[in-house]
Amino acid sequence: MVNLSLRSSLVPLLALGSSLFLSGSWASPVNAVDDRQASWPYGPLVTSGRDIKNARGDTIVYAGTNWPGHGEVMIPDGLGYQSIETVVSKIKSLGMNSIRLTYAIQLIDDIYANNGKDTTVKDSFIKALGQSNGTKVYNQFLAKNPSFDDSTTRLQVFDAVAAECAKQNIYVHLDNHMSKAAWCCSTTDGNSWFGDRDYNVDNWVRGLTYMANHGKSWTALASMSLRNELRKPDSNATLRDKSYNWQDWYTNIKKGTSAINGANAGLLIFLSGLDFDTYITPVVQGTALTPGSGKFSTADFPGYADKLVLEIHTYQNDVASCSSLRSSLYQNGYQALHADDAKTVNVFPVVLTEFGFQQTATEWQRPYASCIAEYLAEEKAGWFIWVVSGSYYIRSGTQDFEETWGLLTHDWSDWRSPQYVEGGLKPFVKNTAQG
Repeated sequence: MVNLSLRSSLVPLLALGSSLFLSGSWASPVNAVDDRQASWPYGPLVTSGRDIKNARGDTIVYAGTNWPGHGEVMIPDGLGYQSIETVVSKIKSLGMNSIRLTYAIQLIDDIYANNGKDTTVKDSFIKALGQSNGTKVYNQFLAKNPSFDDSTTRLQVFDAVAAECAKQNIYVHLDNHMSKAAWCCSTTDGNSWFGDRDYNVDNWVRGLTYMANHGKSWTALASMSLRNELRKPDSNATLRDKSYNWQDWYTNIKKGTSAINGANAGLLIFLSGLDFDTYITPVVQGTALTPGSGKFSTADFPGYADKLVLEIHTYQNDVASCSSLRSSLYQNGYQALHADDAKTVNVFPVVLTEFGFQQTATEWQRPYASCIAEYLAEEKAGWFIWVVSGSYYIRSGTQDFEETWGLLTHDWSDWRSPQYVEGGLKPFVKNTAQG
């Protein structure tokens, strides 16, 4: 729950994107940087070879969970069941040091369409869930988070999550999950690739700029992603056949990185790969970005090459052996940690920003989950498990959707699999988290 004293300070934090709506008057970037260097998070973070470092030279390794906020309500899930303080405290109790907080570009598009004014949480619940149920869940949200009221906007909820994370020394990694707010992902959802039906590139760049600028006031914000799970745009065969390739990927990720760095130079920027972000090998091995002959070069990121981090996902849940999964992870991205490999051209930190499985009493003991924990501990590499959510406000048209992969129970009150939390997750955090 947000302290009542924060209420007045949260209201003015509605930053207004780039161009007409860009504003930095409510925060002093110089003072913010000074404060972050002198105390936690000892930022800004930078990369040094395969590692992420803070301003004191300490190695930082993310160990955290995904907290979705990219659904149709466009605020972080679960707040009809628990307060922000309760959820962050639950995450902290695991020993975790970070969250991957997701959002949709539609949130920023709405602000621009409304002359710089954000939508209230009340209106967003009603639009997403209907008048009757939207009002009901909104009233539950107010009961659990009484510092908010009918004037509270969606971004002010994100502000409050970031403020609570700073209070509890939890890094925020802000992830652009979708353009149109909805459950992710499929190759036919219109959000798959640059230029897809709902993936307007100019709006995406504008949205990245807006959130990077807005996040200047978030002490806990350390990094941002460019886009979650780029994939074939199968609902647009022309776009798929002409544009779904590494060459166009590179053209667009340079736009995205420039936007984020230009708005907030302190942030790390995560680069995701193709096929649902399951591999980013051409960047690591310095091979041609096909169908062209150009290659990835840090010179294309002037002044901020030390801000780039690679991310991949893996959902090979039925893998039969640890050796095959380890080989796949190495080939698909983790080779970037190994400057000693002659085939490694570009060395980067690598973070597994998504993996997950059914939260039963025994699933975590199968090869997939146990191998990931073992491998990342050996590599001292970062990760975010999918997902903290015990339920969603709405997912794929179903309201109050049960998430059986969620660390928390349906009402976000307890652990869904205490066996995993105690036997697997807490040891995993202990063996990886740094900073």
